[in-house]
Amino acid sequence: MSKVKLGVIGGSGIYEIDGVHDGQWKSVETPFGRPSDEIYTGVLNDVDVAFIPRHGRGHVHNPSNVPYLANVCALKILGVTDVIALSACGSLKEDLKPGDFVLVDQYIDNTYKREKTFFSRECVAHVSLADPVCNRMVEFCKEAMENLQLNYHPTGTYITMEGPQFSTKAESQLYREKWGCDVIGMTNMPEAKLAREAEICYASVAMVTDFDCWHPDHENVEVADIITTLSRNASAAKNLIIEVTKNLSEKREKCEHGCDHALEYAIITNRSNISLEEQKILNPIAGRLFKRNS
Repeated sequence: MSKVKLGVIGGSGIYEIDGVHDGQWKSVETPFGRPSDEIYTGVLNDVDVAFIPRHGRGHVHNPSNVPYLANVCALKILGVTDVIALSACGSLKEDLKPGDFVLVDQYIDNTYKREKTFFSRECVAHVSLADPVCNRMVEFCKEAMENLQLNYHPTGTYITMEGPQFSTKAESQLYREKWGCDVIGMTNMPEAKLAREAEICYASVAMVTDFDCWHPDHENVEVADIITTLSRNASAAKNLIIEVTKNLSEKREKCEHGCDHALEYAIITNRSNISLEEQKILNPIAGRLFKRNS
């Protein structure tokens, strides 16, 4: 049993939530570099929380350059046990309309420029991603959305593209018609993969801002309309976090879905082949396993 600490990865304004007590920005150094920004920590409804702006305050990191490893590692160092990732996305389906929320349950990772694992040097680990989000955290989000009467969809496949450019029409049609994707964005991968490696329970809430370019009315969408939808979604997202913390207990049992012990049998490298220096680098992520075998 551990103490719950909720991490929120999202837009630069999401941390400005009424009711956060003892709020302060914390600088966190990690073996994988600096995170996108300092991390805003505090207490919300008696739950410890940590907010990190994925792109940094002022939106200074493009999707390819977000320091994903450092962000997830920094949350782990701060003791985060559970994460809700908030992200704007485009819709690939007629019934997923701007302003809707989607609880992502599957991913297609179509990125190619990003480092995607903590285990890329002397230590090899293979975690399961068959179910890439934590169903326990998804249920908390569902309950909160129903209480808030938000228009949400309980499942959805999110394709992560590299960006920063948006799709061509041919790509958009491919993702929609051939690959069966529901929403498209640029940030949830490798975030979800790294959260699993860090043994953090991860849930993704995708916030639809517009139809992707497949839609015949796409060219009629004004930037001002997208910004209005973004603002409305951000306000609802803040209420979502407040509602989720109301239902999180201070203590939590071991995750029945296995997220918080995903590394238990994942490391296949003989420990004697992993240098002390590499173990030190990996300590925030896999330290419990190295201690067990020391």
